[in-house]
Amino acid sequence: MRSFLPAALAVAALGLSACEGRHGQAANGNICSSFKQARTPAVIAADGGAGPVDECVRRWAYSLAGSRDDAELVAGAAVTACNAPLARWNQQALAQPGGGGEAASVITGETTTPLAEHNTFTRERALFYVIQARAGHCAPPPAKDGVPEGVG
Repeated sequence: MRSFLPAALAVAALGLSACEGRHGQAANGNICSSFKQARTPAVIAADGGAGPVDECVRRWAYSLAGSRDDAELVAGAAVTACNAPLARWNQQALAQPGGGGEAASVITGETTTPLAEHNTFTRERALFYVIQARAGHCAPPPAKDGVPEGVG
């Protein structure tokens, strides 16, 4: 009987540690972005250039989130995939009067430029989407020929 008790305790401890390990990997599917209803180009473009960039990094970040690479590296890849819409947004900013000038960031108070803010926005959104997709074990958007649908 004595040899049974330590064995039973060991099995119970293993069972509890297994539960604890899975708890750290719990998913929250309620945080996933939906790709079922595509946003129309008019809605995307209505928000001053940020929309196409955000949509692009969201789709690429979700598509690449399954990678085992560090989240920052994956987010960087999503940003790289979205250089074209980012460049268009930057060109729009430069076409505005004073578009290339410096100003204080409304978030940090530090001196910045519109292009630097666009870059920061794009990188931070991409990282957020990678982490969101991983945390929720979210499905990527549909893809065609290796490119997430809705990226343009």
